[in-house]
Amino acid sequence: MRKQHFIVAVILLIFGSMAMAQDVKVKTGIEVLRERNFDVLQGKRVGLCTNPTGVDRHLVSTIDILWEADNVNLVALYGPEHGVRGNIYAGDHVDNEVDARTGLKMYSLYGKTSKPTQEMMDEIDVMVYDIQDIGCRSYTYISTMGNLMEACQAYGKELVVLDRPNPLGGNKIEGCLVEDGFVSFVSRFAIPYLYGQTPGELALHLNAQAENPCKLTVVEMQGWTRDMTWDETGLEWIVASPHVPHGRTAIYYPVTGIFGEFYYINIGVGYTMPFEVMGAPWVNADSLANALNALELPGVVFRGLHYKPYYSVFKGENIQGVQVHITDYEKAALSEIQFYVVQEMMRLWPDKDWFKLCDQKRFGMFNKVCGTDQIKELFGQRYRWEDAKAYWDKDVEKYREASSKYYLYD
Repeated sequence: MRKQHFIVAVILLIFGSMAMAQDVKVKTGIEVLRERNFDVLQGKRVGLCTNPTGVDRHLVSTIDILWEADNVNLVALYGPEHGVRGNIYAGDHVDNEVDARTGLKMYSLYGKTSKPTQEMMDEIDVMVYDIQDIGCRSYTYISTMGNLMEACQAYGKELVVLDRPNPLGGNKIEGCLVEDGFVSFVSRFAIPYLYGQTPGELALHLNAQAENPCKLTVVEMQGWTRDMTWDETGLEWIVASPHVPHGRTAIYYPVTGIFGEFYYINIGVGYTMPFEVMGAPWVNADSLANALNALELPGVVFRGLHYKPYYSVFKGENIQGVQVHITDYEKAALSEIQFYVVQEMMRLWPDKDWFKLCDQKRFGMFNKVCGTDQIKELFGQRYRWEDAKAYWDKDVEKYREASSKYYLYD
């Protein structure tokens, strides 16, 4: 009987995998590279920068794919924030280790060394980058990619980017460019907050702007189009970081993440809806939801919410707030939503002055995430988004035109 159950389970697994593969519309860079018999890697010592998101459509790790390929010499692994295996909490130091599965060295690119040293690069000829990003400037994986580009140029190595979808699509561009004085690991490049490019497209764009470009190859996807959001790709979502567990979370990350830097309200981190909610003990859920819905923001509806965070801000406290529901993705201006929430919070509860009562040390990180101090200065005068909106939007169309030169997909 157990043998029969085992056979049935295997058959279901096989057909389930076939069904999943048939539903997938997009072929990612690692799959295209495999179909090309790893042509750009043959005869070279290969380093791989990846994390758990680096998988094919059957959820096989890029590490295993390259390690098991007869004509690929994989010699070292490199990990971004959260580590190669994705088990490190946001902001925590990542140590150099040895991968238990392959026995390869795992070099940390988050902690003491964010850019590979010459010692880290000497043992490879080509660096492969395969990480699923979420399309937001402050998410640090693209910063790691930029550091790899600089290291490859400095030490005469080649960078191969295995392209993956931007889960926000290729048309969402929001926010001003990062300004001098505000460049950091959460704002590494002079790009908008939402930049509307795949990792491969962004790499091509950055490389073209570099004074000393690296030798760069992008292995393009097949089947991806700019109007696709993640759920339209048919791909399985792998946890990109501990608080981005679902593809839909990538959409909400820019909705609340900027003000989350203050730790003054809860943004769903520590609850079951990371980045989808904004709440605090002094908020009345119905009042706030009614005020926000009265604004009639395009593509957004707010629902009053009572909840108790399991950890992080206001852990164990009964708080109230709103859940953000995106009803028309194309019309919704994602990054602006949080400013309207704070605007209405300040109108309803003026004694809870954000910029006076929050931890003043957090202003530095807030400005770095915004890429400028002007959003804080303009918005903080009256807590009216209309005062800062023009500044936030000023670079969007110029960047759309400049970046389109490096688009790989229609």
